[in-house]
Amino acid sequence: MRTTLDINEALLKEARVLTGIRTKKDLVNHSLRELIRKKRRDHLAGLYGKALTELSPEEVERYREHER
Repeated sequence: MRTTLDINEALLKEARVLTGIRTKKDLVNHSLRELIRKKRRDHLAGLYGKALTELSPEEVERYREHER
């Protein structure tokens, strides 16, 4: 999908240096994957202490799929 974005050049440059990723497309895709992974991990950490029975089977399966 093509999209036009106005990206902060300083953030883009720092992200390139930190990751070693050269293209904007790859850098944006990598960043989105990492953001999603972090948010899922934070959500799971928030479930700490809850009984597993409070999760629906669909929720458990959805989290398993994305960790593969």
